[in-house]
Amino acid sequence: MATLFGVLTILVLVLVPGYLIWMLIKTIQDERRSQHLRRVWANFSLSIILCILFFVSWGGQAVSQWREFVQDQRDHNQPAEAGEFLVDFGASTLENWQSEFLQLFSFVVLAAAFIHRGSSESRDSDDRMEQMLKEIKAKIGA
Repeated sequence: MATLFGVLTILVLVLVPGYLIWMLIKTIQDERRSQHLRRVWANFSLSIILCILFFVSWGGQAVSQWREFVQDQRDHNQPAEAGEFLVDFGASTLENWQSEFLQLFSFVVLAAAFIHRGSSESRDSDDRMEQMLKEIKAKIGA
């Protein structure tokens, strides 16, 4: 059962980032074909930067966790095995992703259900803007 979990964890860790990178590359290529884009950086800089930041932070997590794993194995007089580390790393990564998705999902659902007057997520600022425009139009007779 532990090996099945390890294989599934590693598959998810490879497939999810791989899919995201593939989609980014595919989108850039589609845009270049359809609009003859030559300025990839100007049009996709946010996605590229976020992708780089994701992998830098994920790599930092891997290095940090590897050091902690090796030290823990030394403390117990056991060899540090990469396979065992990958399972631990995968589990902590998936826990982190689960937490982030739960947070984002909660924010989206709550923002859709409730309003905070004046926030950028709330429709009330748009409603107030439309009301002010109507008042201005009425004053100028348009």
